[in-house]
Amino acid sequence: MIDALRDFTSGLPDLLQWVGVILASAIPFVESYFGSVVGILAGINPVVAILAAIVGNVVSMLIFVLSAHGVRSKVRGGKEAKPETARRAKLRERFDKYGVAGVSLLGQTLLPSQITSAAMVSFGASKNAVILWQTISIIIWGVGFGVLATLGVSVLG
Repeated sequence: MIDALRDFTSGLPDLLQWVGVILASAIPFVESYFGSVVGILAGINPVVAILAAIVGNVVSMLIFVLSAHGVRSKVRGGKEAKPETARRAKLRERFDKYGVAGVSLLGQTLLPSQITSAAMVSFGASKNAVILWQTISIIIWGVGFGVLATLGVSVLG
């Protein structure tokens, strides 16, 4: 999949390749960390690739958070909550244990930021806290993988 996204991005005109990185990074499981790698492997300046990857991931995460917040507000209108599935209960347990910051920073090792952010909001976390910590996490992961990809490309190139 990374190869296909790199080919898509590098196939765009030079001045629009950053748009390809934004689009790729908006995809769950690609996120800012693989998006920055895709951009760097496509030959985009590392700073531009990392920034584009972060923007794509943040915009996608915001859509999920705001949607989850809106749905939760409408559904919770005085109704009792349905029983949780086993997977959702496990995610809630981690949320209760680590909080918004912990789940945001570590959650990307298990699930995409879009899913974890929507889940946290549905559990009742402050949407602003989720947005803040997810943005911090997206930046850290995007920069980290972008630097590693840059060093890897430099060593190989």
